[in-house]
Amino acid sequence: MAIADVKKTTEHKMQRSIEALKTDLAKVRTGRAHTGLLDHVHVEYYGSSVPINTVANVTLIDARTLGVQPWEKNMLAKLEKAVRDCDLGLNPSAQGDLIRVPMPPLTEERRRDLIKVVRGEGEAAKVAVRNLRRDAIATLKEMLKHKECSEDDEHRAQDEIQKLTDRYVAEIDKQLSHKETELMAI
Repeated sequence: MAIADVKKTTEHKMQRSIEALKTDLAKVRTGRAHTGLLDHVHVEYYGSSVPINTVANVTLIDARTLGVQPWEKNMLAKLEKAVRDCDLGLNPSAQGDLIRVPMPPLTEERRRDLIKVVRGEGEAAKVAVRNLRRDAIATLKEMLKHKECSEDDEHRAQDEIQKLTDRYVAEIDKQLSHKETELMAI
């Protein structure tokens, strides 16, 4: 494995960490309903925990209401409980074979709670990027130990990986700042 391969692989993995963060941030609601909001909600289905969208159809009824329609009638109560117990502060109500999930307006306190959630997601992404840096540097040290590269090349590569890490941590901060601004806007 060459030094260029280590850098390329590390950068690719860091980019995937940023994409995962963007996906997680999209799940944090800003007062508007969207069907991806319930993607991380899991429900008990014949002994295993599955995502809600594998046992029900999640639709947008209007700008502030989601509809969850289970494919099996016996799943209605389990789906309602799963949505109620998720960390989004939602209060679903069953109407026939459809569960309506209205989006409550965000209070100042709820916005602050959501910002804490967002910052936690950001911190997890930063930890992931730093772990990738650690793994890459360990790989470089192994290469040096096995005399697959010179000391100068190893130091240069470590500096480049550190710059890469700094760039991705700055990108994470930018994403967090954008989401916090979005959450605080009324």
